This record gives sequence, structure tokens and C-alpha cells, in this order.
Amino acid sequence: MASGVTAGAESGAPPRRALPGYLLGATSARTGDEMSGPAILLAGLTASGSVGTASALLTGLTSSAAIGGPLLGVLLDRSPRPGRVLGTALACYGAGLVLVVALLGRVPTPALVVLAVAAGLFAPAVSGGWTAQLPDVVDPAGLSRATGLDAMTFSGAALAGPALVGILADAVGATTAVSITIALVVAAVPAAWRLPSRVPGPAEQLRSALVEGLTTIVATRSLLRATATSMVSFAGVGMLVVACPLLGALRLGDASRGALLLAGVAATGLAANAVLARRPTLIRADTLLLTTTILLAVATAVAALPGAGWVVGAALLAGLGEGPQLTALIRIRHRDAPEHLRARVFTLGASLKITAMAAGTALAGVLATQSVPLCLLTAAAVQLGAAALFGLLRPRRL
Repeated sequence: MASGVTAGAESGAPPRRALPGYLLGATSARTGDEMSGPAILLAGLTASGSVGTASALLTGLTSSAAIGGPLLGVLLDRSPRPGRVLGTALACYGAGLVLVVALLGRVPTPALVVLAVAAGLFAPAVSGGWTAQLPDVVDPAGLSRATGLDAMTFSGAALAGPALVGILADAVGATTAVSITIALVVAAVPAAWRLPSRVPGPAEQLRSALVEGLTTIVATRSLLRATATSMVSFAGVGMLVVACPLLGALRLGDASRGALLLAGVAATGLAANAVLARRPTLIRADTLLLTTTILLAVATAVAALPGAGWVVGAALLAGLGEGPQLTALIRIRHRDAPEHLRARVFTLGASLKITAMAAGTALAGVLATQSVPLCLLTAAAVQLGAAALFGLLRPRRL
């Protein structure tokens, strides 16, 4: 298998069966990653009884991505075997989560947050690190469809992850849910290891390589607009994630059922992305990015209304925003990122989104202890701010 992969890469054609292996590994890693947030929240809440402590752990896990993502992007762009870099990063991410769950309740919260920060350095491998390799496993003509399938792995993982956390937390406890999270992340390492080899980019100085990736995003108006809009929007998504366990307790009778709300978000996101994968030209990527951000604003505001029905409906509506928004973002980056900087653009973009989510979860940890509706309405305002930013950063006319 490995020799076939290498031969395919050297001949300039994508290796046979590379896309199924890519999708299988991405789904496993991303399911584990999607489980990690709700599982860490519930485990922290169970161990400490404090929303602030639980959100601090999630914030720690997501806050360091802005450092880890760019460094990982440089390594991926420089490596002739980027899959091995990716596999190593996934193994390190899993090892960091092992330490967090093993020491939960045994060491002070600040020490756990430090460990979560260290684990989070490798989190961009799950999102941007995988997606940056997609053009190496498909023909150019099949990239649009493959992008839709790739986005479906995010939505499918987002559907399975929170649902598994909710079921496992009820049955065997949140700590076990975190353990299964780790197993799924590590199970993706062999698939990453077998990703195709390629001709690496030029070996630049580290500082120059990092600056070039950021400069490319800033100088390319469409990349800047997509990155900035998704960053602000994802901060609002982070606020919704923190609010979901509390909504589960307030509206559905148990905090663990909040994870099932996130599964509802993913279910409609998966369905919407399935349509977009079959009909990739249905709507322009830039238009889709704006439309889905507005949908997220509406859905988050609806979630603040009293009653279980409103909360469930809001979760389903949010999926129509979050899932296709990611498809739009991936398409824009594949379309406009230079090939030799592709991994840097994807991992830097992913790390910025994860860090923005950390800011959102930190703010939600403060607001949600005062009022869950206030937290959700603030999140809706953040989504509207993201939509306004999209309008402000329209491409300049020549």
C-alpha cells in the first residue's frame, strides 16, 4: 500500500484509493476532536461543579492553536511526507489529552489548563492539516466534489461526537467519554501516515516562512475576508458550545443532553453539506459564507427563547449555517491559496478560528454564569458582527 501511494505521487497522479483513506482518517480524527470539547466541558463540570473551571479547560485546549497552527503549516509545506508530520501531531494531541484526563481532579485547575494549552498546540492538525492535503489525493477536476465530502467529515464528526459524549456521559461518565475521544484521535494516525508524498516547498527560514503565510492571507482580499469572517463567527459558535450543557439542564432536564443539541446542529449541517457535495455549483462560495453567517446569528438568538421546542429548532437551524459555512471556507482557500503555501494558509486559518473560539468560550464562561439567554444573545450579536465584517472587506475594484 505504501509503495503504491509513493509511486502515484511521483507520477503526478493521485494514488488509487487515496481519497477513501483520507476521508476515513479525517472522520476518525475529527470525531475525536468534536468529542473533546463537550467531553472536557462535562468532565470539568463533573469534577469541579464549576462552569468557570469547565470553560477554562476548553479555553486552554483551544487558545494555543494560534501558535501551533502556523508552525505545523510550515512543517507540512516543507515535508516530502506531510502525512508523517500530520500523524506525529495527532499522536501528540492524543498524548496531551491523556494527561489532562488522567490528572483531572488530582491537580489544581491552573496546572490542568497549562496541560490543555500544550495539547491544543497540535489541534490544527485535525482540521487545517488534513484539509491542506486534499489536492494531493484527488484530480483537479474532482476537487470541488472532494471538498464537499471533506466538509461532510466535519459535519459527520460533529454529529457523532457530541451524541457519543451525551450517551457515554450518561452511561459510564464523562471521563470515559474523554478516553474514547483520545482513542479516535490516535486511531487516525495510520491513515495520516499513508497520505501521499509530494515535492516539498522551498526551505525558507522559519521566520520568513511564518510571515509569508500570514502575508498571503492579508494581501489576498478574498482570503482575508473569509478568514476574518469565519474567525469572528467561530467565536460566536464557541459561546453556543459552552451554553449547550446549560441549555440541556435548563430546557431538557440534564446537562449531558446539551451534547445532543450539538448533535442536532451537526445533523442538519451534514444534510446540507451532502446537498452541496452533489451540487457544488449550487451557490457561490462567497455568497454561501455570508448567508450561513446570518443563519447562525438568527439561530443563536432563537436559542435564547424559553421552551425546549425553541432550543431544538435553533440547534437544527444552526446546523444549516455552521456546516455549509465550513464548505464555503474550504472552497475559498482551495481556490485562492498558492499551492506552495497551501498548508500554511489552511493551518493558520484553522488556528485563528480555534483561537477565536477560545475567546468566545472564555467570554461565555463569564456571561453564562450570570444568564444563559444573555450569553446567547451576545453570541448572536457576534455573528452579526461577522456578517458586517464580510461586507466591509469586499474585494477592491480595479
